[in-house]
Amino acid sequence: MAKNDFCMLQGCYLLSHSVGRPLKTSLENATEHFFTPWQESVKEPWQQWLPAIERFTEALGQLFNAPCEQFCPQVNLSSGLTKLVMSHPVFNKPQCTVLMAQADFPSMGFVMQKALPGCAKIRYIPEHEDLSDRQVWQRYLTSEIDGVFVSHVYSNTGVQAPINDIVALSKVTNTLSIIDVAQSAGVIPVDLTALNADFMIGSSVKWLCGGPGAAYLWVNPKQITQCEPKDVGWFSHQNPFEFDIAHFQYNAKTLRFWGGTPSVLPYIIAAHSIEYIVEFGVEQVRSHNLMLLELIQQQLGAFLMSPSAKEQCSGTAILQFSEHQQSVLTALETVKISVDVRKLGIRVSPHIYNTKSEIQTFIDVVKHILKVAD
Repeated sequence: MAKNDFCMLQGCYLLSHSVGRPLKTSLENATEHFFTPWQESVKEPWQQWLPAIERFTEALGQLFNAPCEQFCPQVNLSSGLTKLVMSHPVFNKPQCTVLMAQADFPSMGFVMQKALPGCAKIRYIPEHEDLSDRQVWQRYLTSEIDGVFVSHVYSNTGVQAPINDIVALSKVTNTLSIIDVAQSAGVIPVDLTALNADFMIGSSVKWLCGGPGAAYLWVNPKQITQCEPKDVGWFSHQNPFEFDIAHFQYNAKTLRFWGGTPSVLPYIIAAHSIEYIVEFGVEQVRSHNLMLLELIQQQLGAFLMSPSAKEQCSGTAILQFSEHQQSVLTALETVKISVDVRKLGIRVSPHIYNTKSEIQTFIDVVKHILKVAD
């Protein structure tokens, strides 16, 4: 049972859209691959640390069905997106126009506002539009758009964007596509080889249960030679150990986006958890997630604010109980059921370490409060 593999305390944790629970073996793995080479050898530990970071990109390659050399570790999504936008000539040409949604995570909008040149334009798809609808994207994704930023899943609405359709549309309009999988990686399968987007950014902290600090950037090999990052360091170099301050040559692969001396521990932790998710199977994670979401939809469907269809919903159900909202939250907290709240309502994200009985308990607590209130 997957639940036994994770650090689970008393109660029910339904916040995987925010931070996934760690594996019980995470500390042992981190000790073996990070602390032991550092503590128990008189040699510098980089010969052990760098292969450990390579495990991270190898795990990503297995997760997303793409060669590991197409991935580059990043500190977070904002940093990765900043490097990307500043590196590509299309995003820096006069009157560049980028399309994104008002529902995107604000940090991504902040990056676009600052990383794009002052003459660039950002067009936002309004909040009232259905971002799960291909026709909506077709209406906004015109030939005037130079780059389109797409969140595979929108965290505050529980909406899943049709990324395969959007990427196909972007090919027709000759638009560069950037896909953000922060809220979908590990719960909704993504096949980069089949998708054929231009770029992808993501993190490990949510459904991948890999903690913060282990983000990643993927670049389609058709785009890599056009990218000339400005934020570089010796690990961006084709030969980091050349040590010639007057000579810099971009790494031929996506590692040109790496920068200076990398952090190590976050990638060791994340690689371990991603390997677990890969072995478990993202399809199986999604199947379990959908089964638990269906329980919520069947019994609390009248309060559901997020989509219910498999192709349109994320891994998160969003529920709005109006004047009873605070009473529901208080009751859930009393029995140690962990959820959070955003504009549309309470966010509930069942993962593989959640069971049917836990979800039924969540439902029963809500029903009890609503019955008492009536």
